[in-house]
Amino acid sequence: MNITYSKHTLANGLDVLIHEDRACPIVSVNIWYHVGSKNEVPGRTGFAHFFEHLMFEGSEHYDKGYFQPLQGAGALLNGSTNADRTNYWEVVPTNALELALWMESDRMGYLLPALTAAKFQNQRDVVLNERRQNYENRPYGLAGMAMLAALYPPDHPYHWPTIGQIADLHAAQVEEVREFFATYYHPANASLAIAGDVDTEEALALVRRYFEGLAPGPSVAPVRPPMPVLNGDTRLIIEDRVELPRLYLGWISPAMFGEDDAELDLAADILANGKTSRLYKRLVYDMRAATDVSAAQNSRELGGFVQIAATAAPGRTLAELERVIVEEVNRLASDGPTEDEIERGRVQAEAQFIYRLQTVGGFGGKSDQLNAYNVFLDDPGYFDRDLDRYHHVTAESLRAAVQRYVAHGNRVTLSVVPKGKTIYGMPGSVPSLVS
Repeated sequence: MNITYSKHTLANGLDVLIHEDRACPIVSVNIWYHVGSKNEVPGRTGFAHFFEHLMFEGSEHYDKGYFQPLQGAGALLNGSTNADRTNYWEVVPTNALELALWMESDRMGYLLPALTAAKFQNQRDVVLNERRQNYENRPYGLAGMAMLAALYPPDHPYHWPTIGQIADLHAAQVEEVREFFATYYHPANASLAIAGDVDTEEALALVRRYFEGLAPGPSVAPVRPPMPVLNGDTRLIIEDRVELPRLYLGWISPAMFGEDDAELDLAADILANGKTSRLYKRLVYDMRAATDVSAAQNSRELGGFVQIAATAAPGRTLAELERVIVEEVNRLASDGPTEDEIERGRVQAEAQFIYRLQTVGGFGGKSDQLNAYNVFLDDPGYFDRDLDRYHHVTAESLRAAVQRYVAHGNRVTLSVVPKGKTIYGMPGSVPSLVS
């Protein structure tokens, strides 16, 4: 699974990863900044996602929309923000590599001179509209926010959504946002991966030309909050514009790459990934009690959470779904998985690794994976060891992980029900305060 690469660190602290792949005349330029919503503080949320937008609005030496010159050269490009990192990428024809590097370096080093009050206000409106579209006006859209707010205490950096709180977005001032950028968006807090049809020395020379002169920026202190503790079953309810009630169950779990992280990944697959999974077979196929069911170990840098969700079929109740989910979780915790289930999970893990290595760029391609391992583990060549975590899972280690993290009553139970139908929610639920 490993891919060949070379790693170089410039004098200003920028990590540079280069992978040569001459199969196609294209190159991926992929930059990760080690900043996400976890680096924000209560009352000042949404800044990292805000910059995902502002970084496409022009910088000092190209103060126009970022897409036109790159798309004119035949590029694909995008960016994203989550709780732990922000990334930007371009996949360009080989002869446009220098253009992509120049533009990335200009917005890394010279964004603030081009950040005007008009741009700030315009992109704030865009973000608020995005929040309305993806959360407030989307069926079940507030469920994720409600789960995070209940799983993590108010001062924990995973308590708020990446897009930020509405009041914080309205209250944000240009100078606060400028200070946030100066703190986190600089070479010493970034990793640049180049993968594709390049010569390593030539690519490194271009990187030095455009990035080596940028100021390193201040050191960034790691975020180390205490692991949250749930006491008992926190029951919440949201009334939404939906037709069918949906149940969410959430438990605190280990961090990304941590002990038991791989076990819980496979446990989630066994419970609710595909039509042969335990919960799909019982709830959807046999009982016809649910229209869908899903499960995931949501791995993050500082800690994770296991979530199981199921939508009740017409005429069925969330209490029925909860009973079956708890039964299957407890059965997995007591009896463990079968060898066939373990093997199926390993095969799925291998397939996902291979899928991510099919492309040089984009979300999840070779350059993206090199940056992920470099930023989170300081080890770009972690591919084989990452996959080995799944090969080392045994029936007993998986059973023990489910017993330790999921098969207990310390959880969040969220009911999302049609407006005016709180009777459909789980008994004892109180309204969630997210909005």
